Amino acid sequence: MILGLEYAFMRQALLAAGSIGAAAAAVGYFVTLRRQTFAAHALSHVGFAGAAGAVVLGLSAYLGLFVFTLAAGLALALAGARLRQRDVGIGMVLMFALGLGVLFLSLYTRNAQAAMSMLFGSIVGISAQQARLSLLVSGGSLLGLALLYRPLCLASLNPDMARIRGVPLRLLDLLFALLLAATVAVAVPVIGALLIFAFLIGPPAAAQALTRRLGPGIALAMLLGVALACAGLAGSYAIGWPASTWISALSFALYLLAQGWRRLRDAA
Repeated sequence: MILGLEYAFMRQALLAAGSIGAAAAAVGYFVTLRRQTFAAHALSHVGFAGAAGAVVLGLSAYLGLFVFTLAAGLALALAGARLRQRDVGIGMVLMFALGLGVLFLSLYTRNAQAAMSMLFGSIVGISAQQARLSLLVSGGSLLGLALLYRPLCLASLNPDMARIRGVPLRLLDLLFALLLAATVAVAVPVIGALLIFAFLIGPPAAAQALTRRLGPGIALAMLLGVALACAGLAGSYAIGWPASTWISALSFALYLLAQGWRRLRDAA
């Protein structure tokens, strides 16, 4: 059977990866518009440090992941736009978080595998409960994004106009940062902290190259995110390479093809 759907673990993987692919692509579309790709990547590394710290304390790695990622997203929003756009500062935070995670793992290695899986993901190894959690959080992220859609579009494309029209930019930044953090936190156990861009940036960047219209672009990004999840799992089931490897490679290929098509379109 295609994708090995006769097996429960493949159905769980498809449910989790598909829902995360759609939510991450939709949220990631605004991440690229707002030029916060590096900050989004840093959140995943902070989440890894939280997972490793929770393991040291004898707590759930997933609890540490969610708490640290949401706290980092909140701090990022409160820091203001200037700090968020300073690559050096964000890079230092990323480096410190990754180093802290390695330290935690060196202090407590008995359950280190639970935290190490956060780096590279474990799509076909997630439980039914984790798959349902992925679906729930992804659905919540999409619902939150739908509620913020109109002011978020205006603030992302023209923040000065949004300010003139009375859009509460600080509150909007805070809410979007929490949406982003929740999406990253639920995606990391599946795709891994090191490969989060495969869902968060690849499909949105490709969609933006294929269409300039905002609404259709978001819908296309979500479709590409789901297709990426299905193709990655199919490749893993058929050939045996890790699904994360397939997803990251296909995401890169998708981006290159979309950029090539845009150049041909613009040159015509």
